[in-house]
Amino acid sequence: MTMRKPAWLILCMMLVLSLFLAACSGGDKTATDGDKSKEEDKAAENKEPVDGGDLVMGYGGSPTLFNSLYSDDNVSGDVEDLIFDGLVGSNKEDFTPNTDELAESVEESEDGLTYTVKLKEGIKFHDGEDLTADDVVFTYNIPLHKDYDGPRKSNFEALESVEKVDDLTVKFHMKKKDAQFHTVGLSYKILPEHILKDVPVAELGDHEFNTKNPIGTGPFKFVEWKDGEYLKVEAFDDYYQGRPHLDTITLKFVPDANAMLTQLQNRDIDFWDAVPPSDIETVKSFQDEIGIKVEEGLALQYNFFAGNLRNDLFKDKEVRQAITHAIDRETIVNEIVEGYGEVAHVPESPLSWAYNEDVPHFDYDPEKAKKMLADAGWKPGSDGILEKDGKKFSFEVKTNQGNKAREDIVVLLQEQLKEVGIEAKPKVVEFSSLIADIDPGVWNFDAIVLGWSLATDPDPSGIYHTKEIEKGLNFTGYSNPELDKLMDEQLQELDQEKRKEMLGEIQKKLAEDQPYTYLYYPTEFRAMPAELEGYEFHAKNTIYKPHQWWLNK
Repeated sequence: MTMRKPAWLILCMMLVLSLFLAACSGGDKTATDGDKSKEEDKAAENKEPVDGGDLVMGYGGSPTLFNSLYSDDNVSGDVEDLIFDGLVGSNKEDFTPNTDELAESVEESEDGLTYTVKLKEGIKFHDGEDLTADDVVFTYNIPLHKDYDGPRKSNFEALESVEKVDDLTVKFHMKKKDAQFHTVGLSYKILPEHILKDVPVAELGDHEFNTKNPIGTGPFKFVEWKDGEYLKVEAFDDYYQGRPHLDTITLKFVPDANAMLTQLQNRDIDFWDAVPPSDIETVKSFQDEIGIKVEEGLALQYNFFAGNLRNDLFKDKEVRQAITHAIDRETIVNEIVEGYGEVAHVPESPLSWAYNEDVPHFDYDPEKAKKMLADAGWKPGSDGILEKDGKKFSFEVKTNQGNKAREDIVVLLQEQLKEVGIEAKPKVVEFSSLIADIDPGVWNFDAIVLGWSLATDPDPSGIYHTKEIEKGLNFTGYSNPELDKLMDEQLQELDQEKRKEMLGEIQKKLAEDQPYTYLYYPTEFRAMPAELEGYEFHAKNTIYKPHQWWLNK
C-alpha cells in the first residue's frame, strides 16, 4: 500500500536527516577514459535543457482516482503530482515545507492559530481560468463539510475556517494548534471552483472529474486513461514555472514484475519507479547496453504484516507478539530483498527526527512464539494446526500482484508460521482490488502484507487512532484509548524536542501492542533513461519537479 493513504497514505513525517543517494552507472566503459568521462559529464551538465520527447514510466499498479482529498494509493498520488499543485511542497533533503508550489509565502501566527498564505501571481488552470483565493477556500471547505466522506478528514480537524482576504491571499483559522498543518495540511492539491462548485460534497468523491477530466494547475494536462493499460499527460504550455521540457509522460501499468523487467530491457518503458531488489543486479547488468541508469535511496516507507483485529485470531496482544516472534525478518531483509533494507520495529522511518530506537523488540524466536501461543490457550490439533474453542488458527493473507518482494514474503510467512502451528494461506490479488478490500466499511481481509508510504510529518494518528477506524486509514481496527490521548496531545505541541519525546512514547506503545508486525524499511531503486536530466531523487515522491525533466539526446 504504498500508501499515500498510504498504499498509500499517506502518513506524515517531517524528516531532518540526509538521504543516502547514489547514482549507479555500472562503471566506466573502459579503464582508461576516466578523465574524458568527467569532461563529458561536465559538458552535459552545462548544456541547456532541450524541449521535446515522451517519457514512458512503468508502474506495477493502476491508479484509482485523481483528487488528493479522496485518493489513497501512491500511483494516484503520482498522477496528481503531474496534474495538480498544492500550496506547499517539501524539500528533498529534510522534508520541511517549501514554497516551490502555489504559495508565494506562508506566515504562521505566534500562537499557531492562524496561517496566512499569499499565492503566486499569474497561475492558471489547464482550461485557462485563473487560480485565485476562491479556489483555495473552495478546496479546503470540502473536508470541513459535514458530507465529506474521504479518508483525509483527520488532517483538518484542527481547522476552523478558511477566509479569503483578497484574490491572492487566504487565512486559515485554527480551532487549536496543529503541529502537522503547515507540512501536511497545506500540501493538498487545489481544485477548480469554477468546475466543481455546484457538485454536492456528498457526490464529489465519485464525480467523473476525478477520473475522466481532472483539471489542475500542474505542469502536465490530463489526456486519457485506459484503466489497466496506460495514462497519458501532456505539457501545459502556460504552467506558471515555465512549460515543461517533456512533451508528454505516459504511465504504463504492468502488474507482473517479470513482464516489467522485459519491457525495461526492450525499452518499451523508460522508467521503472520501483525495481525489486531481486531484479536490481539484473537491471544494472544491462543498463549500459540499453542506456539507462539507476538511482537509489532509503524509501520513506515501511512494509508490514497486519491481521484484521476484528477477527478473534488477532485480538490478543500476546498473540500478535508471538506472530512477530515467529517471523524471521532478518531473512526477509537478507534474502528476499537482497539486503536492501533494515528490519523495522516501529511505524516511523529511521530518517525521521522523531524515530525512536529504544522500543520493545520481538526478535525471531519460534520456541518463544510457541510458548506464548500455548499460554494464550492455543493447542495443536490432530493436523498440527493450533486450535482454541473449536476454532483453527487458520487465515488467508493477501498481498498485491506485481510486488515480487511481497509475493515472496507471503510464501515465507506461510512456511514460518506453520512451524509454530499457524496456517497462513497466501493470496495474491491485483493492487486496486486489494485497496478496495481494505477500504472503510469493506474490510474484506483476514490478514495482509502491504506497505505505508509516509508523508512529511511523524504524526501516526491517521493509521492508529480509534477515530480513523470507520472512515479513515485504520483499516485493521486497532484501538487504544490511552494512545489516542497521547496522539491528540502531541499535535498540540509545537516545540519539536518536546514533541519528539511524546512521539517516542507513542512508538514504544505501538511496538508493544504490535497492531502490525513491522517488517522492514526498504531501499528504493528507480531505473530511468541515462539521458534523463533534471531528475532529483526524493524519498517520498517519485514525481518531483517534473517540469524540470528533459532528455539529453
